[in-house]
Parts: sequence; C-alpha cells; structure tokens
Amino acid sequence: MFKKIFYSIFVMCLMLSFSGCDGENTAPSDTDKSKVRVSVSFDAMREFVQAVGKDKVTVSVIIPDGTEPHEFEPKAEDLKNMSKAQVFVYNGLGMEPWAKQAIAAAKNQKLITVEASKGVEPIQNTDADEIKEHGPQDPHSWLSLKNAVIEVNNIKNALVQADPTNKDYYEKNCTEYTTRLNQLYQQYQDKFAKAGRKDFVTGHAAFSYFCRDFGLQQNSVEDVFAAGEPTAAKLAELVEYSRQHQVHIIFVEDMVSPEVSKTLADEVGAKVQTIYTIESQEDHKTYLERMQANLEKIYSSLQ
Repeated sequence: MFKKIFYSIFVMCLMLSFSGCDGENTAPSDTDKSKVRVSVSFDAMREFVQAVGKDKVTVSVIIPDGTEPHEFEPKAEDLKNMSKAQVFVYNGLGMEPWAKQAIAAAKNQKLITVEASKGVEPIQNTDADEIKEHGPQDPHSWLSLKNAVIEVNNIKNALVQADPTNKDYYEKNCTEYTTRLNQLYQQYQDKFAKAGRKDFVTGHAAFSYFCRDFGLQQNSVEDVFAAGEPTAAKLAELVEYSRQHQVHIIFVEDMVSPEVSKTLADEVGAKVQTIYTIESQEDHKTYLERMQANLEKIYSSLQ
C-alpha cells in the first residue's frame, strides 16, 4: 500500500515538474542536436548505448554514480531529460520499478523506450520477503555476457528506429561489440568447464545470470537486493561452508558494505577481493574490462 501511495505522489510531482522544466534545461549545442539523445537508467546501460551509438549519441544517466540502484527513488530533477530524449533505455526485470511511471509522466510521445532485458530468460527470486518488496525476478541480467548480447541488440534496434539514416553504422558497431562479448564468453567457458571447483562466495547475490552462463554457484553474504545484513545463523552457515570448501577468497562489491565480508574472511582465513557489478562507473574501466576482471578473479578463486 505504501508503495502505491508513493508512486501516485511521485507521478503527480513528475507531471508538475515536466510541465515547467523547459526553462530549466540548458539548450543543446548544434553538435548535440545532430546526435540521438538517449536517457539511460544506470551505468551498464550507458556502456551498451555508447558501444553501439559511439559519436552519434549523447547519453544522460539517471542514477548517479555511487548510488545503490536497488534503493534509488528518483526525483523529478533526476528524470527531466526524459522529456527531451529520443530514446530511454532501462534494464527491466524489476531493476527500475519507477520506469513506467516516469515514462508516463514525461509525456514525450516521440520517446522510444527500451527494456534492454526483453528476451532474457529471467531467474526467479525464491525468497518471499524479496518477492514482496522487489518483485519476482532477479534483475542482474547485464552481468551475463550472453544476456549482454541480447541487451545490446535491443538497444541497437531502438537506435536504428530513432535514426534510420545511420542504420548501417549502428549494425556494424553492434556486430563488432557483440563479437567481443561472445569471444570473452567462449574464452572463459572453456576455462570454467575445466575448473575443479564451481562455487564462490560474494558480498551480495548479484551473479546468478553470470553463474548460469558458466555452470557455477554463488554463495552470498547478502541477498539479491543487498538489503540489510545477514542473520547470525546465515553468517555461521557461510563460515562453515567456507571452511568445508576451503574458500580462500571472499568477494565484495563496491556499493555493498564490506564489513560483514571482511568479518567472514577473517573468520576463515580468506582474503577479500572486489568484483564489479557495473551499476556505477568503477575504476575508469569499460564494461568489457570489468567483466574480464570479474571472470579472471572468479576463475582464479576456483583454483
């Protein structure tokens, strides 16, 4: 009930703000006017758009770097670029529960909307509390190289729709980028297939799609949505698991508190290493660079 009330107020505020935001936006330069204006929800979507659009797009990101997307509640100011955008890209699968209300409030009849994960086979959440709070599906589809190919193609189709004159350009960039995604997948598929172990421990359960790609299993300190801290029983279970399986690396992600992971690592004599969720810009690395770093670190932890 609270969420329904919140979103009703949220949409009303957006409508009022969008109706008067023309004077607040800085007019685009002549160079910008020649580009496709794209609004995206978070960093991974920006990466995919720029990989396909390159110098023919200008991209604004709604969720600021360093902000936990699962807890993000946008203000009208965060979303005003949607009223001027030609394309809006969001991941879907419950990652941005505010997206549809924001699209409606923007009143931009020419806006092309892209649910990038359309066509991805979703992984279902099993925890009743998570389902009640966040929805039935795990949203972290972009952390799968195979899903990234689907998402990039969906974005390419939208850019072609917005700018059909440059269709060949977008098709070429999409093919080149998805080829690199597929090559990275093939490289590590062979490695993981030969790995003696198939499990690793993470800060929060963001890697189910990644695991599905490579036949792996994650055991996580926090749940899919990194909400709260684990119970004492859950932590004791992870300690026992890590000891039994001789886990020597505990992974943690940038926007998840590392304290519990560090406590777990100290308890079992393991090291803590950071892996990327690509929700914000991290270490000035591209999507491909961050995914390769993840792959190599997780592979090494299995040795």
